[in-house]
Amino acid sequence: MSTPTPSTSFLGGFGLALPVHALMVLNGSVFGISGLIHRAVRGNKEALVATTGLFLGGAIIGFIEGQGPDSSSLSLQGLLLSGFLVGLGTKLSNGCTSGHMLSGLSRFSRRSIAATATFFSTAAITNRILPPHTFIPVHAPDWNLDSTDRTLLVAQAIPLIVSMILYAHASTTTPSTNPNQSEDSEANRPPRNLSRLAALLSTTVEFALALRLSNLTDPKKVSAFLLLPFHSAFDPSLAFLALGAVPTGAILYHFGRGSEIPALGGKWAIPKPGKVDARLLVGAALFGVGWGGSGFCPGPAVINFGRALATGSEFTQWFFWLCAFVAGGLCVS
Repeated sequence: MSTPTPSTSFLGGFGLALPVHALMVLNGSVFGISGLIHRAVRGNKEALVATTGLFLGGAIIGFIEGQGPDSSSLSLQGLLLSGFLVGLGTKLSNGCTSGHMLSGLSRFSRRSIAATATFFSTAAITNRILPPHTFIPVHAPDWNLDSTDRTLLVAQAIPLIVSMILYAHASTTTPSTNPNQSEDSEANRPPRNLSRLAALLSTTVEFALALRLSNLTDPKKVSAFLLLPFHSAFDPSLAFLALGAVPTGAILYHFGRGSEIPALGGKWAIPKPGKVDARLLVGAALFGVGWGGSGFCPGPAVINFGRALATGSEFTQWFFWLCAFVAGGLCVS
């Protein structure tokens, strides 16, 4: 049984938009967790630090709560199949819920709109055809913030302050633009490698804390949302997360991205408008099947793995799912 958490899910969603925007302004990067994990496996240093930040955020959550994440009732075969499909699908479609739903919808990206609609549709269908567990009607919504929720909310201020310090330091130490300097050379400032790594670490830890506050690290709540409002066990918490995250992210992107020059140097890597092609749609559909069949997503899986290890609770399901996710991503060049 799931309990809707409108307040914490909304606040968590609002909190998710902040590190997504911070990483874009500081490093010129999309906050796409599946892409980060795929690149980390191939040895990309920045992606490894970002994945470590998600894992560290999960460990911090474990220390705050003193308990591990909820377990799944899926069989090992179901976990492996889900992880493989999510890994394959996110690599083909170049994104998951963070890259397409949170980041892409905020930019009004046509590719992200198409991908999000596709993976939500296939996830909802899969969830109804092959439910991972028995659903029973939800409790009445819980609008309160308990002590753990308040701690998670306050804890997000620490990595947020780190990101603000990095931005302020970059602003005060960046030389003024030479009037004879070309626009292209200004837009490709040498990357401040250590500062960029610090930005990745701070934003991913903040993201992990906000995602846990939203309660959407629990795969059962994801599965309950995918039942849609026609079912008595429907949990609308994910809708409140989106309500807090997407409008906030859109406002920040359209009015706060500045000159599209990363504060910490490097290239502005936010995707330009692109075509909605078969690879995108097939990948999003495969991701949706894997996500709908388990409620597992790359970000929550890494966070919960860190949380489980920190508390000494059952972590094998998260480990096996992540291994299958990596294997799925490695199948695609």
